[in-house]
Amino acid sequence: MDRIVGIDYGRKRVGVAVSDPLRMFASALETVPSAKIIEYLQNYAASQPIERFVVGYPMNLNGKPSEAAKDVDAFLNLLRKKFPAIPVTLEDERFTSVLAHRAMIDGGLRKMDRRDKAAVDKVSAALILQTWLDRPVPTETQENK
Repeated sequence: MDRIVGIDYGRKRVGVAVSDPLRMFASALETVPSAKIIEYLQNYAASQPIERFVVGYPMNLNGKPSEAAKDVDAFLNLLRKKFPAIPVTLEDERFTSVLAHRAMIDGGLRKMDRRDKAAVDKVSAALILQTWLDRPVPTETQENK
């Protein structure tokens, strides 16, 4: 079964997560330098079929895109150009870094390990993807309301 890839894009680093084949769980996969993310995704897609990208989109508390959204928008344009057959879904990424730190604490990671920003980025990508995976699939009745 094809995988769904979660992405937490940042100027310096990109957290990447992937779904299990049954699309029930998201797992942190890797943190990649931003300049190499397209190459990384192309290599991944060559070995694992990708059904969809779920990309974290930075929003302010008022629901409007944050300043960082400009960088994500540029990445989205490139992603859609390089992978035109794979749909891209945006997922609100507010508070994912805070939740990632909480998950790392709950998972027993030592304080020094939690300071690793690369680890936070890939856990954030997993949280973004898991949020999307946990959303109920709309039924035909729900879609018509």
